[in-house]
Amino acid sequence: MSKPKNPRTADVCKALALPVLEQLGLELWDLRFEKEGSGWYLRYFIDKEGGVTIQDCEAFSRAVDKLLDEADPIEQSYILEVSSPGIERRLTRPEHFARYVGSRIHLRLIRPMAPQNLRDLSGVLLAYNDAGAVLRMDDGAELLIAGKDIAVAKLEAEV
Repeated sequence: MSKPKNPRTADVCKALALPVLEQLGLELWDLRFEKEGSGWYLRYFIDKEGGVTIQDCEAFSRAVDKLLDEADPIEQSYILEVSSPGIERRLTRPEHFARYVGSRIHLRLIRPMAPQNLRDLSGVLLAYNDAGAVLRMDDGAELLIAGKDIAVAKLEAEV
């Protein structure tokens, strides 16, 4: 009989946080467990209709910190960070793209796109599906960018 695979750290931390988020009327925008330099960071990005406040971040941080201490799902030491995803939030999941159809976004591609050799694109997101993101560029041209070719997608701040 094979041993069950250990769940990813981020998945365990997400499961611990979801009931707290629901209780506080918040949603999890993104969660990252990543190494920077010699340190590890557990980063929760939370949101709610109308935006989150510092009090929302503080309330969630205190509640989830207790749960993380009790469950102890992370072997190494780490820094817990809780914040809003910000105005120029990263779009990482299909539901993020769906929410911002009609908005201006910025895409950084994994490799430059021929024939213009462009790696950074900005335009209005017209659609997002299994094929990728459809952008209307400033010149009116519509481009389909395959999801596998997108390194980073971010909402652009409206000025």
